[in-house]
Amino acid sequence: MELNESFESQINRSDYKILIVDDVVSNVLLLKILLTNEKFQVCTANCGNACIEQAKNEKPDLILLDVMMPDITGFDTAVILKKDPETMDIPIIFLTALNNPSDLVKGFQVGANDFLTKPFNKEELVMRVMHQIQLVAAKRIIVRQNEELKRTISNRDKMYSVIAHDLRSPMASIRMVLNLAVNVVSPDSVGEEIFALLDKANRESEETHDLLDNLLKWTKSQTGRLNVVYQDVDLDDVVPGVVDIFKMIAEMKRINLQYLAPEEKLTVHADNDMIKTIIRNFISNAVKFTPEDKGIEVYYKREGDFARICVQDHGVGIAADRVDSIFHKGETTYGTGGEEGSGLGLQLCQDFARKNGGDAYVESKEGEGSVFSFTIPLKKAEA
Repeated sequence: MELNESFESQINRSDYKILIVDDVVSNVLLLKILLTNEKFQVCTANCGNACIEQAKNEKPDLILLDVMMPDITGFDTAVILKKDPETMDIPIIFLTALNNPSDLVKGFQVGANDFLTKPFNKEELVMRVMHQIQLVAAKRIIVRQNEELKRTISNRDKMYSVIAHDLRSPMASIRMVLNLAVNVVSPDSVGEEIFALLDKANRESEETHDLLDNLLKWTKSQTGRLNVVYQDVDLDDVVPGVVDIFKMIAEMKRINLQYLAPEEKLTVHADNDMIKTIIRNFISNAVKFTPEDKGIEVYYKREGDFARICVQDHGVGIAADRVDSIFHKGETTYGTGGEEGSGLGLQLCQDFARKNGGDAYVESKEGEGSVFSFTIPLKKAEA
């Protein structure tokens, strides 16, 4: 009750227009005086046809509509108003001396929002009018906030896209130069401190480039601009290639990253680039959270009509209370070498897996390691 009163006090009644429709002049005058005294804008009509015309011209926020009129009844008038896109959303309170339940039912069937039985008193009139005006005001707020939210989301998506596009290219160049530098120099040639700085910069450039790539793909996915391109993909042509990309990064951290060749080669029907993105993110996370001198195994296997691609590490593992929400939170985490992760990659992995008809999973035991995996539908056998 207090909430309604608070909301009512925020409503400026002079912003709302009420159309009074009645063929009895004295009724119109009485209602006009009462509502004008309550600070509402008021316009009037003396029959159904005039009501329809006034509703289009004046665009009232509420119509008080008499049921019994000489040209067309209030019920028939309401039917016409509700069929017209210009007037269909205007709430209607019927003014009637009828109290037959069938008349009330018919009134609601043709679009009544409320009834006011003649003779009426001022308090009831104001209460019923204010109830409808509050609903109109609330709807306006919702529409306005919805528009503001759409603009905010649109601006956010544009910002993400611009950031990802504009930073991705120069970051790729920096990454390539640092990769080359780390490979051609040694601690003996440049000194331990300089080499350590180069190595740190190289790792951070890799992480930043991956983050920008994920951000760009996530934005496109969320805005519907990233289409799934289905094709038949031989997993043995894809998985080893992604593993090889991370071999050098793993070796620098003294991690044994290996691809375990399957007993049965599998072909899936999915988006090749999305599969690579999921595997890349899973391996990247495994390298971050695996200590030196430990191993990471990448493999796949058949599970019914799906292939399951797995990345198993023997790292720090995940606390039991975080496992269920690991694909949703997007919280900042830190690897064994201090690497910072946004969590966006895991959200993207689940999104991509589901877009391809599968899903993403994690099994983990704190202190022992984790298995991140995803399923993808197998290529259907030809009939």
